Amino acid sequence: MHYTLSSLVERALNGTHRPLEFYLRENSRLPGARANMELANDVSYLLAASVSQHPDTVRFLTNYFTNGDTRKVVSNTPAEFVMICGIVASGACAAVQPAWRAETFEMLRRYACSSHWRVRRGVATAYQHLLAAVPDTTGEQLMYLASEGNYWQQCAAITTIAEEPLLYVPDVLSTALQLQHIILERLHNAPFEVRKGEDFRTLKRTLGFTLSVITVSAPEQGFALMRLCATWNDTDITWILRENLNKKRLAKFAEDARVVSNLLA
Repeated sequence: MHYTLSSLVERALNGTHRPLEFYLRENSRLPGARANMELANDVSYLLAASVSQHPDTVRFLTNYFTNGDTRKVVSNTPAEFVMICGIVASGACAAVQPAWRAETFEMLRRYACSSHWRVRRGVATAYQHLLAAVPDTTGEQLMYLASEGNYWQQCAAITTIAEEPLLYVPDVLSTALQLQHIILERLHNAPFEVRKGEDFRTLKRTLGFTLSVITVSAPEQGFALMRLCATWNDTDITWILRENLNKKRLAKFAEDARVVSNLLA
């Protein structure tokens, strides 16, 4: 972790937060293909480590950075990155401060609706901090997004949980299997007129790789779901299945993949 960042966080905790904000902007890597998520996580860890000693100041900083209004932030800009840092930090801090979790979950549900993919990536990272700390409670939140949320929120939910290190936790893996089944069924039941929307297409593209990530961790259940989906005769679901079957991570399951491919033929 960069020494400068530590000193800037310390200054922010002592009431001078603008230098930290400027540092985040200057090192955001935006405009660009990818935001500096390593930096977002670093500042989040530093703030989370300070919650016990400076709860009010940390809360102020996370609220200040998140801004509270996604409409005022232009995508692919340093300002968007500052917001992402606030979102990720909110999740990391709530992971160590139970009293903040209800408000943080509410905030994450709101930002999960953002049409900006980097913001949604920040939301997923924040949920991942919480999922590692409190898997049961966070799993319930993700299941709600999968069952009741819009397409953007479903996208955030599946992006959050399709993370290999998290799937080593049995309860998280069980939630992931249920969650992707729910989302695939909702996608299959979507009326034709909504399928051209950017939100639907983004969720479809996301499922084009997350399904195989989860299947590698639970091949028996994962391929059973893929075989079921292959019988739905749904062009969007078929595209999702074929995208996942082409992933190298499924290469060692050649026979299972062949069965699914034959069902799609």
